[in-house]
Formats: sequence, structure tokens, C-alpha cells
Amino acid sequence: MALEITDANFSEVVQDDKVTMIDFWAVWCGPCRMIAPIVEDLSKDYAGKAVVGKVDVDVNPEISRKYGIRNIPTVLFLKNGEIVDKQVGAAPRNVLENKLKALL
Repeated sequence: MALEITDANFSEVVQDDKVTMIDFWAVWCGPCRMIAPIVEDLSKDYAGKAVVGKVDVDVNPEISRKYGIRNIPTVLFLKNGEIVDKQVGAAPRNVLENKLKALL
């Protein structure tokens, strides 16, 4: 299951030594609901290899502001604590998975 990342636990969950994929979403966002099952599947498939989490932008404005999230869904890919790739808007599984694989 994808980790719930919040303003409070962000620094604990996002570790510099792990590749991290973060889905920025909101309950009212249709495209966010479309990619939610993909994010869940990737969190299971890459457990132990990468951190896969979700940030509800309405509940966690600090993280969203920190990364300049203006559109959702936005999926950020971090390595060594830095953004190395991103996907804005809904995308099929293969697009997200290929971005994740490229960082491992």
C-alpha cells in the first residue's frame, strides 16, 4: 500500500538513500482517482526497492508549496532527496513504471 505522506512525517518517509515516488492528489480530482490504483500497484511491486507514497494536497499544503505543485495529479520522482523526474497529469502505468525503473 502506498504510504500516506503528510507535512508531519515527510522527513521521516522521504529518505535520501531511497528512490521515492510521490503522487500529489486530492479527493475531488477525477484524474487522481484514475491513477490511484496504478500508484497502489507500484507500491506493492516495488516494496523494498523504492518508497511510493501519496500526498493529499488539501490536507498537506506545506509539502505541496515546497515542491511548487500547481496541477494534480503530479507525480514526483526523487533520488538523493532531489527531484529527478516528474509526471503532470494522469498517465498509464507503463509511463510511471518506466520513470521509476530508470532511477533504480
